[in-house]
Amino acid sequence: MVELEVSNLYVKVEGREVIRGVSFHVGGGKITVIVGPNGSGKSSLLLSIMGHPRYTVTQGKILLNGEDISSLKPHERARKGIFLAFQNPPELPGVNILSFLTEAASKLGRPSDIGAVYASLQAVGLPKEYSDRNVNEGFSGGEKKRLELAQAFMLDPSVVMLDEPDSGLDIEGLRMLSRLVRDLASRGKAVLLVSHNPKTLEYISPDKVLVLVSGRIALEGGIEVVRKIESEGFPVIAE
Repeated sequence: MVELEVSNLYVKVEGREVIRGVSFHVGGGKITVIVGPNGSGKSSLLLSIMGHPRYTVTQGKILLNGEDISSLKPHERARKGIFLAFQNPPELPGVNILSFLTEAASKLGRPSDIGAVYASLQAVGLPKEYSDRNVNEGFSGGEKKRLELAQAFMLDPSVVMLDEPDSGLDIEGLRMLSRLVRDLASRGKAVLLVSHNPKTLEYISPDKVLVLVSGRIALEGGIEVVRKIESEGFPVIAE
């Protein structure tokens, strides 16, 4: 069974501490959502787990299935099964979806034939003809989100991290996103998602909600945590 565990993690960026003593775990088939005010460290936490070079782990561990991956480079973590979809993926002029997905899959030793591309697009509700289109050129906001998730289906990671995948989506887009996130979890993936939108959590119905404030977990629980925040606001942590 897949398990991502973060234990007493402290992280600095250019000498500034952005994550402070964070501990949690996400098991396979489970969905954990991270919420918090702007600047609370949500994206920093995902980037730290992915091994972004700007983020220095000064204390604690990141464990995947019991193995400490804290010192591994991003591509090594990707090979181990960690996937991060960025909040604002760039356009890639001249690169079509077919070559983008097959190259990424090939680098990770995953099936990279055209059939796998078609299956990934179908999984997120995009027609196979989209494989000839350039990455993120001429796509609607909802289609871009679907394409991000198509990468997760194509690369078949064990841990899927999504940074505000609900940004800019309307209600129908949120429902679509929620269905796809639940589908990933049903396939045994450990899903870790950052969101600002209470509606997203309502549709996804996550197994756990973490409230991050000033780089620390201030509160955790189920969907009731979101209702508490809606009525009382984010908790305050004394520095």
